[in-house]
Amino acid sequence: MTTLPRTSHSPNSAQTETEQLTETEAAYSRFVPKSFLQLLGVDDIRTVQLGQQVERSMTILFSDIRDFTSLSESMSPQENFNFLNSYLVQMEPVITAHGGIIDKYIGDAIMALFPNSPDDALRCSLAMLAKLDEYNAGRERAGYQPIKIGVGINTGIVILGTVGGEGRMDGTVIGDAVNLASRLERLTKEYEVPILISEYTLSSLENTKPWSLRFLDRTHVRGKHDNQSVYEVVDADPPALRVAKKNTLGIFQQALAHYHLDSFSAAHAHFSRCLADVPDDSAARAYLLRCAAAMQLPNQTNIPAKETGFTWHDEYALGITTLDAAHRGLFNDINSLTHAIQTCTFHAEKSALISPLLTQIRTAATQAFLLQEQMMQDKSYPFLELHTRQHLRFFDYLKELQAEIENDGADHIYLGFRVKNMLTDWLINHVLNTDRHFAHHLNGRTVERIAEYPGERVIKESI
Repeated sequence: MTTLPRTSHSPNSAQTETEQLTETEAAYSRFVPKSFLQLLGVDDIRTVQLGQQVERSMTILFSDIRDFTSLSESMSPQENFNFLNSYLVQMEPVITAHGGIIDKYIGDAIMALFPNSPDDALRCSLAMLAKLDEYNAGRERAGYQPIKIGVGINTGIVILGTVGGEGRMDGTVIGDAVNLASRLERLTKEYEVPILISEYTLSSLENTKPWSLRFLDRTHVRGKHDNQSVYEVVDADPPALRVAKKNTLGIFQQALAHYHLDSFSAAHAHFSRCLADVPDDSAARAYLLRCAAAMQLPNQTNIPAKETGFTWHDEYALGITTLDAAHRGLFNDINSLTHAIQTCTFHAEKSALISPLLTQIRTAATQAFLLQEQMMQDKSYPFLELHTRQHLRFFDYLKELQAEIENDGADHIYLGFRVKNMLTDWLINHVLNTDRHFAHHLNGRTVERIAEYPGERVIKESI
């Protein structure tokens, strides 16, 4: 983003000067969207200063053309630019119409921001695929091969600002949320699915019921200690495939549980059943190949590993004594639930041991979350709404898990994995990301020990 010099006085009329300025600003807006400047709190591009920044919660969308490198090698430089522009000119109005802001084009990739709602980003991604179908129809009529794209979506707190030097500066967005969105887009190639979203986007949706989503993997992101849950947007599939995936969801989830617990033989059998019923399930096919490769490795016992539960690490501490104690207690309760699931042998025993633990987890989570939300409200934390929505998602998971536990057909391997995925991993990521951000806010970016929060007793008495 190059700074715009102030217009000097000229003999032209005031009207002409105004028109020239309007035209100049319109030209600059093609490089730096006005909506981006508005997020920075800037009305006039001439007033933008190097280092201006603002923190916002928003959803980031990355899209990329599959196998673009191979495709571009068969074209001349002019053909490359013609192709890219013919594609991008189709996608830009779709993104804008859904409340998105195109942050940048990176070759064939698009990075877009959705400051209002993650639902906007999901609706946009589906609209992009619909527009792609129209675009591909035109390519085929002209004798060209159709193209595919992958879309990764993540939601989180990012920093928007200006970077650069005296001669040139640019608007940019930085933060872990950006890195994860990019990682998800790359994963769409691995699973050959059109759209992937993160756990953070899932928990930030206004309502999950309108969407057809399928848990797909736990992926590692560079620089992060724990894995991130990844979900496939099944709405992107043709109607028949969407229905077929819904019908095989149970066996697919069983297969994932065995795979992630290194029971590759059992996982292979489950994924084979999925593919027998749904031959076009590309994710099941990718997992089947992984299982086959893993089964060839030495020292494979085909005995599933047990979930060993959660171990507290110092990095999970926020430096706020009351919250750290609440988190440790909640983790201990979840560990007890994992142990009970693995040791119960029949339904009556399961009900007697597990029901009280689920109640205890719900009570402990309610106390911890209310305490935190009260602290956020008292300290005017700007992301209270986002935080509260994520807390509500935890209780949705707990309710879903309870229904699965009460279903006597679910085995302990599957249930143990679900506890880790839905409760333990969720809590770890929540503590390391959104909770830690609040701790920085509370302590002016320097986390120091706080003995006790004054509102704690009032909150406990109200539960």
